[in-house]
Amino acid sequence: MVQRELHPFIKEHKHALLFAGGIATAIIGAHILKSQTTKDLATKGMAGVISAKKDAEETFQDMRENAEDIVYDANMDTKQEIYIEKKE
Repeated sequence: MVQRELHPFIKEHKHALLFAGGIATAIIGAHILKSQTTKDLATKGMAGVISAKKDAEETFQDMRENAEDIVYDANMDTKQEIYIEKKE
């Protein structure tokens, strides 16, 4: 019964209801953004991102050092092979 009575009302005042819903959403959103819980979650999230960034940088640096070592060893092996071939 209530649905049949509300349907014409909603259809007639659709724009006003959308406007009121937008205002309610803005007010609720402002309260959520200002809450201490939201600030704490944002802080923890940023700390996690910074920690992940540092870990990624350390991993990348380790990979770079390992690659440099491999290239150096390969160059040394090549130089030794050339030296041995010239010597013979």
